[in-house]
Amino acid sequence: MQLVKKEYSQSKKLYETSQNYLVGGVNSPVRAYKSVGGDPLFIKKGKGSKIHDVDNNEYIDLVGSYGPLILGHANEVVVDAVKRASEKGFSFGATGEKELELAELICGAFSGMDKIRFVNSGTEATMSAIRLARAFTKKNKVIKFAGCYHGHEDNLLVAAGSGIVTLGLPGSEGVPEDVVKDTLVALYNNIESVESLIDQFSGEIGAIIIEPIAGNMGVVIPEDGFLKYLRKLATDNGIVLIVDEVMTGFRAHFGGTQELLGIEADITCLGKVIGGGFPVGAYGGKKEIMDMVAPLGAVYQAGTLSGNPIAMTAGLATLRELRRLDPYQQFKNQTDSLKNAFNSKAQASGIPIQVNSFGSMINVFFTDQNVVDFESAQTSNTEFFSKFFWNMTNEGVFLPPSQFEAWFLSAVHDDMDIEKIISAFELSLNNLN
Repeated sequence: MQLVKKEYSQSKKLYETSQNYLVGGVNSPVRAYKSVGGDPLFIKKGKGSKIHDVDNNEYIDLVGSYGPLILGHANEVVVDAVKRASEKGFSFGATGEKELELAELICGAFSGMDKIRFVNSGTEATMSAIRLARAFTKKNKVIKFAGCYHGHEDNLLVAAGSGIVTLGLPGSEGVPEDVVKDTLVALYNNIESVESLIDQFSGEIGAIIIEPIAGNMGVVIPEDGFLKYLRKLATDNGIVLIVDEVMTGFRAHFGGTQELLGIEADITCLGKVIGGGFPVGAYGGKKEIMDMVAPLGAVYQAGTLSGNPIAMTAGLATLRELRRLDPYQQFKNQTDSLKNAFNSKAQASGIPIQVNSFGSMINVFFTDQNVVDFESAQTSNTEFFSKFFWNMTNEGVFLPPSQFEAWFLSAVHDDMDIEKIISAFELSLNNLN
């Protein structure tokens, strides 16, 4: 069976106009579709598990705004709460009750999180967490992992070089080498690379930052014992362990992925789900660390819209509804179904793939290698992915326009959605050549 191409003329027209006013026609680079070719889609509305573009094409959404929409689009409980909150005012520059309620709920869901500070993005959360870790340890060097993305802060925009360990080099124009001289890059799932850096820079490393499930090179799972030993290394060497759960927080469990993996962070970074689709971020941890932040301590961080009442209301409504629904077994069942079906269809077609999943996150790599780190993720056939992406789009499934982004399920994806995704996958695969 052949694919039928959808009509995208209105999206194309808007994209042409937008390039006159928006940089690259977009407000975030991945939205420009550079890695898959073609013109980006312009989305006008979403409800439940579906979205519609400006050409009135309907899609099953597996982007979910890159993670926040765990309840699906325009959840009625969240919409009602936001409407009521907006009628009382948008922002006050003062503390409100919703900030306290959301803080209590989140701290109660994370072991070892005594206090939290709300910010406006995941980037702001990781930036602030690293500043705090350096102040707490009085040490400046930071270890990150190749393929893990923690926002666009200067000293985290670092590309890994070849070999087991490498010093950081700037991964973006405008980032001076001096800014990243204290950023060290280790290899995900390779504890020896971490040990080597700790030995080489003994007594100089203040923080290790990691995604517990790497979601920015696709979905990459930590091997048994990797994170537990990383936790031990951090403790034994007086290093603050920062676990970046901006993407994974509340995605596989009500609370942090850390609990499922048997570790506890010194500082946890959050975002996405805790704002229910509104701009939000947060970092939190043990009292003795968090009390170093102003106004209690000398680590300065502030934000005009931090703890915005609308975002706090949306996050609170989202988490309360998520706790009531408890969709986590559903997520596992659905990703298991997708994984089994994808592997079966790929085997029948003769196209090698690897499917990684965790909780409500899943990703398909076009490679015959097990994907366990950034290097193995990069063996993926990105030309195949580009064709596959547009095939799935034409079949009514909205995917992230990059091989190296996670796909997200929501609580409102039902069995019919799963069946349609599998059917679209088979047809898309069979039309790759």
